[in-house]
Amino acid sequence: MSGRAEQSNRSGQPKRSGEVPALALRGVTAGYERRAPVVRDVTLSIAEGEAVALLGPSGCGKSTLARVAALLHRPYAGTVTIGGETARGWRHRAPREQRTAVGVVFQQPRMSADPKLTLGALLTEPLRACGRGVEARRLGAELAREVGLDEELLGRRPHEVSDGQLQRACLARALVLRPRVLVCDEMTGMLDASTTAALVAVVERYRWRSGAALLAVGHDRGLLRRWCDRTLDFESAGGMTDSGSGGLRLRRAKDRPLKGAEHARTPRPPDTTTPAS
Repeated sequence: MSGRAEQSNRSGQPKRSGEVPALALRGVTAGYERRAPVVRDVTLSIAEGEAVALLGPSGCGKSTLARVAALLHRPYAGTVTIGGETARGWRHRAPREQRTAVGVVFQQPRMSADPKLTLGALLTEPLRACGRGVEARRLGAELAREVGLDEELLGRRPHEVSDGQLQRACLARALVLRPRVLVCDEMTGMLDASTTAALVAVVERYRWRSGAALLAVGHDRGLLRRWCDRTLDFESAGGMTDSGSGGLRLRRAKDRPLKGAEHARTPRPPDTTTPAS
């Protein structure tokens, strides 16, 4: 199922069928060997302000699909559109306005962080890459507070902090350019419950303020069903199932707030953060 039917967001307002999606994948086939793709003919659409969960066991292809959505992996077939505009490149070949429209947080922060950079330099790295280094100090300090990083931690390097502290910095890095779409690929997979709740709350506060869309990938059904508006079940590694769309089956998520992040959907998000751990 492609998810084209009219849905409702958590505010109860129906999404208009003619609304341009924040992110759309149509007929995507992708993998690492053309003769044996990991995902086949997958279609999904995420509206502005909507949170969609992609559920599935390890090895089913959901992370590959997330990388395609983030313009980090070129598919063999199909299209990706961001805000109604078709992707015109992948990785560093993507136009800057498209590349910076999507923020990404991966499961293993130590594999996505330059070990030579301090946390302060890490979270402002995208600003410098876009020629906005003059804003780095101000925005870096603001985002550090937002994700719960003490100023003292900003001078440390990845090997001097915990996984949770480093993942907070990686989330801040994903948000620093104010993306319209956020892709969280197993973002909380290596974190304890309190840090998980804190980071989900950060994401929800950002979405509440910006109207950004979210694609959250993982296998923690309880967490994702509480966090997201819809869940998509990836039942097999690119094989056809009775859903008829590359292993994706649409399910309606119940409207249940995530413990520890309920305030993220209220009119006045608190300005306090959970201490980094």
